[in-house]
Amino acid sequence: MAETQEEKFRRMTEAPIGKLISKLAVPCIISMLVTSFYNMADTFFVGLLKSNSATGAVGVAFSMMAIIQAVGFFFGHGSGNYISRELGKKNYHEAEKMAATGFFSAFAAGTAIMIIGEIFLEELAVFLGSTETILPYTMEYLRAILFGAPWITSSFVLNNQLRFQGNAAYAMVGITLGSVLNIALDPLLIFVFDMGISGAGWATVISQIIGFFILLYGMQKRGHIKLRFSNVKFEWFYYKNIIGGGLPSLARQGLASVATISLNHAAGPYGDAVIAAMGIVQRIAMFGASAMIGFGQGFQPFCGFNYGAGLYKRVKEGFFFCVKTSVVFLLGIAAAGFIFAPEIIALFRDDPDVIAVGTVAMRLQCVTFVTHSWIVLSNMMTQVIGRTVPATFLATARQGLFFIPAVLILSELIGVTGIQLAQPIADVGTLLCAIPIQIKILKEMDSKLLSGKENI
Repeated sequence: MAETQEEKFRRMTEAPIGKLISKLAVPCIISMLVTSFYNMADTFFVGLLKSNSATGAVGVAFSMMAIIQAVGFFFGHGSGNYISRELGKKNYHEAEKMAATGFFSAFAAGTAIMIIGEIFLEELAVFLGSTETILPYTMEYLRAILFGAPWITSSFVLNNQLRFQGNAAYAMVGITLGSVLNIALDPLLIFVFDMGISGAGWATVISQIIGFFILLYGMQKRGHIKLRFSNVKFEWFYYKNIIGGGLPSLARQGLASVATISLNHAAGPYGDAVIAAMGIVQRIAMFGASAMIGFGQGFQPFCGFNYGAGLYKRVKEGFFFCVKTSVVFLLGIAAAGFIFAPEIIALFRDDPDVIAVGTVAMRLQCVTFVTHSWIVLSNMMTQVIGRTVPATFLATARQGLFFIPAVLILSELIGVTGIQLAQPIADVGTLLCAIPIQIKILKEMDSKLLSGKENI
C-alpha cells in the first residue's frame, strides 16, 4: 500500500539515519549508474565500427547531451529542493504548484533546444569541437539526440521530483527500463538496420522517451504529489526558488559541457585518437562518480525534510555518515580503476594509441577520485538547504574555475600530458575550496543547536 504524506514525514524525520539514507540511496545509485550507462553503451557499440572518428564523435556530442541534462537538472533540482522543504513543513499544495511549474517549464525549454539545435546543426557540431574528419559523424548523432531534448529534460525533472519526495524507487524503475532498452536497441539499429552512428543516437532517444512515460505514470500514483497543468504558476516567486535551487546544478552540468568542449579543442591538434581516448575516460570516470552522486542524492531528500523540520543535529549526523561511507567506497573503486585501466579502455576502443593515452589519464584521475566524497556531499547539502551562492561556487569550481583553465593552459605547455593532468589538478583545487565552505555551514548549524532553535 502506498505511503501517505504524513507517514513519509515521520519516516524521514524519525527513522535511524544510516539505515534510512542507505535505503534512499540504493535506487538513486542504480538510477545514476544507469543514466551514465546511456552514453557508455553508445561509446561501446560505436567503437565496434572500428573508427576513431566515429568514437570521437560520440565524445564530442556528449557535451550537447550534458547541456540538455543540465537544463533537466536545473528544473528538476530547482523544483525538487523546494518540494522537499515544503513537504518537511507539510505544505503539500505548495509542493504541487512547484512540481507542475518545474515540469512544464522544462518541457518547453527542451523543445526550444531541439528547434534551435536542428536549425544550426552543422555550426553546433563545429562549436562542440568536431574536427573535419569527425564532423559528419557528429552531425548524424546530434540530429537524433536533439530530437529527444524535450523528453530528456522532462525525464530528469520527473526523476528528481520523485526522488526529493523520498520515492527514489519509482524514479529508478523508469531510468533502469530505459537503459535496458537502450542497450538492446544499440546493436539492433547500428548493425542490423545498418544505421551506423545515427542508430546509437536514435536508440538513446527512443529509450529516453519510453522512460519518460514510465516516470510520468509513477508520478501519478497514490502517495506522490500530482502533476496538473492547472497548478503551473508563471510567477517570479516560483522561478526564483527554481533558480536558487537549480542554479548550482545548471552551473555544474553546464560547465561539464563547456569543459568537454574545451577538452575536445585542446585535444584536437593531437589527433582523433587523443579525442577518442579522453572521451572514453570521461565516460568511465562519470560512471564511477555516478555511484557517488547517487549516494549523495539519497542524502538530499533526508537533508531537505529534516532541515525544513528544523532537525539540524540529524542533518549533521547524516552528512558525516555519508562522508565516511563514501570514502571507503571510492577508495575501492579507485584502486580497481588504477590496476585495470588498460583493460577497461580496451573494452571501448581496441587501438594502441587510444589505450596508451587513456590509461595514463584514467590512472591519474583515480589518484584523486576520493575527493569526490567531500566535494559532492558538500555541494548537495548547500544546494538543498538553500545556500545558493556557496552551492553554485562549488558546482562551478571543479569544471569551471579549475579544469577549463588547466586543460587549455597545460595542453599548450606540455601537450598530451597536460590534458591528462588537468582533471586531477581540478579535483584537488575544488577540495581545498569545499572544506572551509562546508565547515562554516556546519558551525552555523552548531550555533542554532546551542541557541535552542532546533525543533525537538
